Formats: sequence, structure tokens, C-alpha cells
Amino acid sequence: MTPYQLEICANSVTSALAAQAGGATRVELCQQLEVGGITPSHGQIQLARQLLYIGIHVLIRPRAGNFLYTDVEFEEMKADIAYCRSAGCTGVVIGLLLSDGSVDEERLRILANYASPMQVTFHRAFDRCRDPLEALEAIIRCGCDRLLTSGMKNTALEGMALIGKLVEQAAGRVEIMPGSGIDENNVLMIARATGARSFHTSAREPVSGTDYVPTGIVGMEGRVSVSSKQKIRLIADLLNINNVEGPDAPAKRN
Repeated sequence: MTPYQLEICANSVTSALAAQAGGATRVELCQQLEVGGITPSHGQIQLARQLLYIGIHVLIRPRAGNFLYTDVEFEEMKADIAYCRSAGCTGVVIGLLLSDGSVDEERLRILANYASPMQVTFHRAFDRCRDPLEALEAIIRCGCDRLLTSGMKNTALEGMALIGKLVEQAAGRVEIMPGSGIDENNVLMIARATGARSFHTSAREPVSGTDYVPTGIVGMEGRVSVSSKQKIRLIADLLNINNVEGPDAPAKRN
């Protein structure tokens, strides 16, 4: 049976290093998770590539908001994918929709082909689709390797029933990866209920920032959150992925 995989949604190089130290299989590298995540800077990608030996999958999302992209935004996505390929990243994470709630197959296929030989994950734009089973087939047709979904609910725990149906329908043609709200308290329940073998979480905790904020200044509290090595280790140990094998497995160091 395919071993479990653990992907950490890393909002910084610091979080990515915590993911690696905690035993994760790979990271989804992004920034600004408070708006759902956007593409990280080239500097962030470059530094992560230098410091990590686990898989690095980069979120390709030029802005927050919906997943209906203009021609200019589409070209921006292509440029970021090209940079990730040249930097030696393992994969990219993308998602494009049409205004009727269906997958933008034409442009998704272009980006998936453009990303080769990197892996391609279709992200939680899927959870805004009109028909999830139809959308799954479109994603498979376009050549994606993986689908990240909460089962069209706020959390993967709430969406377990649909996730299980997606795993069954996919039948190994694409990897179904539950994400959103996954932690050490529910990951095994979700695994057993859905049959999924790959899981996505940020495993974040707040860290203290600047304590002093001038009176009247709003939105500069200085609070940040990063992925927790301890939380990641708990989940990794539960999934027993310390000796995983595959394209994103942590490299063995002498």
C-alpha cells in the first residue's frame, strides 16, 4: 500500500524548515495565508530551495480573491511556473475556474503542460466548483497529479463524505489530498473515513512579535504564526511517514 504523505502549507522559509525538521514529506510554499495564500517571492523560493531537501511545491496564485484570471494574470502565472522550474522545485499548485463554476480546462491544461516535469496540484479552488465529480474528471483530463480539497466544506473533517467519494471515483488516477483543519486530533479519523493517503495542513501556532504598538495605529499588531515542528512531528508520527518513499520523500542524509 502507498505510504502516507504529509504536506505542510508553509507561509515562510521558517515554516518550511519546521516542516522538514518535523518529518513532513513536502511543503506547499506560499505567503499571506490570511488571504488564502498567494505566490511567494522569488527570494523566498530560492532560499527554500537552498535549505530544504524535502519536496517544494509552490503556490501559483497571483492575487487573493476569486480564481477567474485575466490574460495578464495568466501570463504572470506562466512566468512564475517557469521560475519554479528553473529553480528546481518539485511541483506547483494551481487552480483556475470559469464564471459558471466549472474548471478552466483550456488554461489548466496549458499550465500543467508548461510545468512539466514538475508535479501539479489543483488547489482548493476545487471547493468552489459547481459539480465536484465533474470537476474531478476535468482535473484528471488536464494531467494534474493531485487534488487538494476540503470536500467543499469549511474543513476536511466536515467534508469527509465527499472526499471519500472523490477517492473512490479517482481510483488512483489522481491523488486526493484532504486539507483544511487537519491536526493530530483528527488526521487518523479522516484517513480511515476517506481512504486518502496524503494530507495537507499548516500546523501553525502564533509567535510573539512586537509588543509595542503606537496608539491609534490599526493593523500593525506584529503578531505572526508559523508552522510548529512539534505539531508536525505529532502528525507525522501518527501517520508513520518517517520512512516514506517516493518523489517527495525526505532525502536520507549520511
